[in-house]
Amino acid sequence: MAKSKNHTGQHEQKKNHRNGIKKQRKERKATSKGLYRPWKTNSKYAKKGTLKAMKEAAQKQE
Repeated sequence: MAKSKNHTGQHEQKKNHRNGIKKQRKERKATSKGLYRPWKTNSKYAKKGTLKAMKEAAQKQE
């Protein structure tokens, strides 16, 4: 019995380049998984305080 062919790359490069090889799209927001936990917690409260200060400043201007 003859051996069967396991793989061929014939015509694959042409097919891949037909529509162009494109870079993978990046996610809009980077994941925070695996970041230093205390920094993440502090960052959350810092953002909250900044928004509060901005609201107060906007009210003073009016």
